[in-house]
Amino acid sequence: MQPSPVRDLIVSYAGRGGLELHATFDQIGGLKPRAPVSIAGVTVGQVHDITLDDRLRARVTLELDKSLELPSDSEAAIRTQGLLGDQYVALEPGGEDALLKDGDEIEFTRDALSIEGLIGKFVHNSGIEAGDDKPAKAEKE
Repeated sequence: MQPSPVRDLIVSYAGRGGLELHATFDQIGGLKPRAPVSIAGVTVGQVHDITLDDRLRARVTLELDKSLELPSDSEAAIRTQGLLGDQYVALEPGGEDALLKDGDEIEFTRDALSIEGLIGKFVHNSGIEAGDDKPAKAEKE
């Protein structure tokens, strides 16, 4: 029987120290420092810092478990716990052999969804016009 190329990692985030990665987003919503970072629902780190880069985009520094081995084509997405819960960063490992190293940038990112933007699109596409709050005229009998 051949050994499996996939090995089980025991990952548990115990606090500061480890792998530091960066990800840049156009929209982070309500993401805050110390928000969890997870893979498949397992917490593997936290958001360490949020700043603006020179292009006025949100640069998020992630502090991850030092034993984590993430492929270089992994993705970082800002998600919301439940419908109106807190936001967190979900990592989705890629398939490359090369791994991200301490201080590297995660190139593939997905911004936070804006509830206000989604509602606006729904209202705009539904035929409802802004200010259309007048009661309908009663029909004559």
